[in-house]
Amino acid sequence: MTDVVVTERGTALWIQLNRPERRNAYDASMAAAITEALEGASPYHSVVITGSGGSFCAGGALTDLSNPDVASMRGLYQGSLRLFDAIRTCPRPVIAAVNGAAAGGGNELVVACDLAIAARSATFGQTGPKVGSAPVTGATNVMGIQIGEKRAKELSMLCRRYPAERALDLGLVNEVVDDELLEETVEAWCAELAQLSPRYLEITKVSSNVWWNAARDSFTNGLGMLVQAIAAPDMREGAAAFMEKRKPRFPAPE
Repeated sequence: MTDVVVTERGTALWIQLNRPERRNAYDASMAAAITEALEGASPYHSVVITGSGGSFCAGGALTDLSNPDVASMRGLYQGSLRLFDAIRTCPRPVIAAVNGAAAGGGNELVVACDLAIAARSATFGQTGPKVGSAPVTGATNVMGIQIGEKRAKELSMLCRRYPAERALDLGLVNEVVDDELLEETVEAWCAELAQLSPRYLEITKVSSNVWWNAARDSFTNGLGMLVQAIAAPDMREGAAAFMEKRKPRFPAPE
């Protein structure tokens, strides 16, 4: 099975995350494959990122966090950052076609994309403090620009789930459509983008990256702190609870 399916649809390049058995959670190799596709997208007018099997993306794969390897975790963190940077530096508009749950790094994937269209059944939210991590590559910084600081902290700290209509109200997505209309609607947006100047769309996109670029140091500082926290008791307990489908029992504050 191919973990990332890349197809050409008219003027757009579609990138589909294809690990439905783990809700399209990505590992370092998947992140690298998506990044590679984005880096080769300049001949197209737009790029679409979506998921398979009724899920969008559950973020980084948590399988090994209860017994983490520092080198592999560092690779996953850095792979995530390279992926999100590739979305922002891709010369073409990148649309998130959110066909299901966008959780944790999957929600940050939506934050990184230029545009987002959601199926009505889609859900959104962060998971970091609930599973022994923190959402430092978009949710704790750039998402505050998109939906406001208080709302961004609500998503990042409380780890609640939000339906698509609420995500639209917050400003996290551009449009919500019935599930069966998602691909048709995204294709219509791609067709509309194809009628515009690629040169000036790129200038518009690069210029709009001002807040992302300003937050870049926050990303690297946050990832540095996450690396230092690898194998901390909170990480082990959060990951174990997630895999065992139970409430975590985190250590008390010190």
